[in-house]
Amino acid sequence: MADTAKPAAAKANAGSRAGTKKELPDHFKAYRHVWVAVEIEHGQVHSVSFELLGEGRKLADKRGVELGAVVMGDDRAALDAAAAQCFEYGADVVYVVEDPALAHYRNETSTSVLTHLVETYKPEILLLGATNLGRDLAGAVATTLRTGLTADCTELAIDEEGSLAATRPTFGGSLLCTIFTLNFRPQMATVRPRVMPMPARQEGRTGRIVEYAPAIVEADIVTKVLDFLADRDSDKANLPYADIVVAGGLGLRSAENFQLVRKLAEVLGAEYGGSRPLVQKGWITADRQIGQTGKTIRPRLYIAAGISGAIQHRVGVEGADVIVAINTDPAAPIFEFAHLGIVADAVTLLPALTEALAARLRVNRLAS
Repeated sequence: MADTAKPAAAKANAGSRAGTKKELPDHFKAYRHVWVAVEIEHGQVHSVSFELLGEGRKLADKRGVELGAVVMGDDRAALDAAAAQCFEYGADVVYVVEDPALAHYRNETSTSVLTHLVETYKPEILLLGATNLGRDLAGAVATTLRTGLTADCTELAIDEEGSLAATRPTFGGSLLCTIFTLNFRPQMATVRPRVMPMPARQEGRTGRIVEYAPAIVEADIVTKVLDFLADRDSDKANLPYADIVVAGGLGLRSAENFQLVRKLAEVLGAEYGGSRPLVQKGWITADRQIGQTGKTIRPRLYIAAGISGAIQHRVGVEGADVIVAINTDPAAPIFEFAHLGIVADAVTLLPALTEALAARLRVNRLAS
């Protein structure tokens, strides 16, 4: 493992591993290609799988190998549709696993299938989404395969020796650490939704299908799915997929002042959130926390009011198209990566900004 406060420095120093790196065991030398375990629930592919295919394409091209996708389920039509989408987002080959026992996600069945696939076809890199399902599956598969797993990565690359360099925040987000799985295969990593950009879709692109028949006996599976109840909580935040997000931090000074963030978000038709200290103080719920230990977002516009911009917050928002920061401290870290910085008291500025934007929107509606 190599770690540093700056990922670039970690890569630059990766050559120093040469003196301590052991020879890859012979039984791992046949492992090639990059795989993405595609997450499908109730016929729908999670968008993080497409994001990972985009990142996997870069890794595969750097290694000069194929990019594979694994789709599992019981609905043939849904599996075929998912496979077609995987090709359009960069996959060269799709491993299709169809079985009635895969109708619902269960750790035991999915772990068994993915483990056997890896042991049969031997990919050198395996990527999964850091969703509730993906985290559950990744940990179990890594344990079964007795290999390394780097969780919640913010950057993936291939180093000069051909190993996967997986970067993630550590020590509460205060440092960025680059981790290498040198002597085991596959090299596994999970990435949260919206951390990687969505790749361009190439309509009509096709590839090779590999059918895999798993040896699953339903009677041997301990866990049974009795029913599925959809989450219908309409108040639950949908921060990762919002086009506009307004967030507040401790610079707002009170829970009452945080309502200024909510009012601006309402005017803009945006989602609202905040930094980790606000969750700890009870000003907002955990599903609205933005940052490494909360939600990662990639909105078109992100407005941060009274947020200092520590590294754990930065890694959750730096994918935004435009970041507007409001802070009284001109030396606040957030001004280092914001596209537009305003040195002002957010408690004073937010009401004026809300009023001005509301007036502008009214004029636009009247004009249309």
